[in-house]
Amino acid sequence: MAQQQSGNRNELLVPQSEQRLELLKWEIATELGIQLGADQTSRLNGSVGGEMVRRMIMMAEQQLSGRI
Repeated sequence: MAQQQSGNRNELLVPQSEQRLELLKWEIATELGIQLGADQTSRLNGSVGGEMVRRMIMMAEQQLSGRI
């Protein structure tokens, strides 16, 4: 069941997904050759988040079309 919307836009509606999202983040960073961290630029770190969103949208589209 979904939680009510709060002021924190980053609140996970499925708390169990946190570990999977963290793993996805590190997998993508490795594929892109990016070492995540405070010593990197926001743009570089953000590129990992952007790729995560692209892949999650692609997975959702595949599920909606019945390809998964």
